[in-house]
Amino acid sequence: MKMKYESERPLYLDSSQPIDRRIEDLLARMTLEEKIGQMCQYSGITGEYERMIREGRIGSLLNVVGVDETNRVQRIAVEESRLGIPLIFGLDVLHGYKTIFPIPLGLASTWDPDAVREAASIAAAEASAEGIHWTFAPMVDIARDPRWGRIAEGAGEDPYLGSVMARAYVEGYQGKSLSEPDTIVACPKHYVAYGGAEGGRDYNTVDISERTLREIYLPPFRAAVKAGAKTVMSAFNDLNGVPSSANPYTLRTILRGEWGFDGFVVSDWNAIGELIVHGVAGDIYEAAEKALMAGVDMDMQGDVYNRALLRLVKEGRIPEESINEAVRRILRVKFMLGLFERPYVEAERAKRIVKCKEHLEAALKIARKSIVLLKNEGNLLPLSKHIDSIAVIGPLADDREAPLGPWSCLGDPRDVITVLEGIKSKVSPRTRVLYAKGCDVEGSSRDGFDEAISAAKESRVAVVVVGESRDMSGEAACRAHLDLPGVQEDLLKAVYATGTPIVMVMMNGRPLSISWPAEHIPAILETWFLGIQAGRAIADVIFGDYNPGGKLPVTFPRTVGQVPIYYNHKNTGRPPAPNIKWTSKYLDIPYTPLFPFGHGLSYARFEYSGLEISPLEVWRGDVVRVRFKVKNVGDCEGDEVAQLYVRDVVASVTRPVKELKGFRRVTLKPGEEETIEFTLTLEDISFLNYEMRRIVEPGEFKVMVGSSSEDIRLTGSFIVKEYVELPLWG
Repeated sequence: MKMKYESERPLYLDSSQPIDRRIEDLLARMTLEEKIGQMCQYSGITGEYERMIREGRIGSLLNVVGVDETNRVQRIAVEESRLGIPLIFGLDVLHGYKTIFPIPLGLASTWDPDAVREAASIAAAEASAEGIHWTFAPMVDIARDPRWGRIAEGAGEDPYLGSVMARAYVEGYQGKSLSEPDTIVACPKHYVAYGGAEGGRDYNTVDISERTLREIYLPPFRAAVKAGAKTVMSAFNDLNGVPSSANPYTLRTILRGEWGFDGFVVSDWNAIGELIVHGVAGDIYEAAEKALMAGVDMDMQGDVYNRALLRLVKEGRIPEESINEAVRRILRVKFMLGLFERPYVEAERAKRIVKCKEHLEAALKIARKSIVLLKNEGNLLPLSKHIDSIAVIGPLADDREAPLGPWSCLGDPRDVITVLEGIKSKVSPRTRVLYAKGCDVEGSSRDGFDEAISAAKESRVAVVVVGESRDMSGEAACRAHLDLPGVQEDLLKAVYATGTPIVMVMMNGRPLSISWPAEHIPAILETWFLGIQAGRAIADVIFGDYNPGGKLPVTFPRTVGQVPIYYNHKNTGRPPAPNIKWTSKYLDIPYTPLFPFGHGLSYARFEYSGLEISPLEVWRGDVVRVRFKVKNVGDCEGDEVAQLYVRDVVASVTRPVKELKGFRRVTLKPGEEETIEFTLTLEDISFLNYEMRRIVEPGEFKVMVGSSSEDIRLTGSFIVKEYVELPLWG
């Protein structure tokens, strides 16, 4: 590598020096234009961008991929610019790089942070091998509205589950040290409350209380920061009237002040420029000033900082030290990544790692863990591999695109194993497999119904694969209706009318309102979008080579009219009662969800027993231990996710009817029993009072242990004996 300083090597290139000294040495050598350049990120590479890189006016690129291309562009920065500052290459690596795993909502359905950590680690290894240093993930937005398309990208509705998953992602992406060659920088997004968009419409206004912000939407971000995330992405939305990318309260007071975050903040795509459209800035100069002074260090694809900051500093509207502060944070991440020592990647490493056998097997293992058995009436599943005939029907049965899901990075449909292929690989040579598409995902054509009906009539069982196309969820993919799109439900009804038993396999990026199928179809599998091993994983479950153990990370409504519906709601003064009109419910449907948060069945059966809570009287400094036993009383090995919920029965402000405070996924053989123990600290049962102070009040706390938020098997309680005030964030 040829550097500009061959005769006198500058301190910032001396890897033996502390990072802070290297930063200050480099910063002192930079012109104001070069400093601003570090704060600018652009998508792709053009001749104009190459010129700007040579001039030191770009600090990061996104959507530049491949060993040859990242190395070529990096050489421009390192060998042709004045100071040789490496670029940081970013990409949306959400659920795999080329080995594609289930979408994040599916990964959350594993209720297994180790599985999520492994998926993120593999994604980081593959991406880093091809020159990517930074992922715009995990998305840790809490989503209570399934109309919102980006619910597919997160962990669902619960702040505790979301926090556990956020921590696992960060640990998986970043590993033990960013200096290791197989790690990438995590970027939890979208800060903050983006998932609370009004009406479930992407990019929309968010108007929530301070309590809801701090108790529901902030905890997963806090968990990601505590886990060591070195970047955070500011969101598109406005929050209570202040756009998130110009919000000093969330970015400076909370993120940096209360949490001590020392990484850098990048805006979402042109979010700084959109401050003008929001109506809080009159031009790019006011937009740049508001964003930078609020705490946004890097401008993603907005070209606002590039055009505005120099003039703002020269006019005295922004102090140069504010620029220096942002650049220090950006440079620190580059030094931590070791980019000054290792700016390039080796092609041979990528060839060894990307889509290797071990990664493909991990994708299969984790895809199987993500599958949720919603219903299995009469134990229709698992099917025998020696069944004489089986119909495989539906628009997604042989689809290679849908299993990749939204934001599938560099996933290749040619790598996808379809459900039809998976089933054919499982059954005996004597089994007749009849395939009929039936209909498209969308549209009104029923031209394929007759073929589907005929296939069902000729078969012992029909596997009908329905749901959404991959582009029906994700960013800018919000839906006013949550029913199966097009005529897919009519296809189900037509096959049902033949009398052939149906296994319904769903592929989708959000909860769907499937009231008719839930009532009539005997077996239903929720598979989300499982990635490139989808067909193998689904077939393993259908034929019993794997016993499903996933659980829902989000509530399924009966109809879109129930939205928002989530398990940790308040009781109200008039909680719903089925036979009393003057209570909080709808007149025309049951008030209960179609499938509750935490729900998921198994081919095995599990019994809970022996609940022990100690101590029963809790004082300052005590830790509550909740112990119980789970036994597999079925006739096959299976996984159970034991869930712990707590309710503060009487408090000075209203509290949820229950809150998830612990879970554990265990694998048990027939007859095997395991003792599970959870611990509850005072922080775990604390809340924010009307003054926004974190406290624990004396009184009764109800403990609920079960298989879902509705399927509670054991209950007990303990009594807190004294008032305790805690630090705001523990």
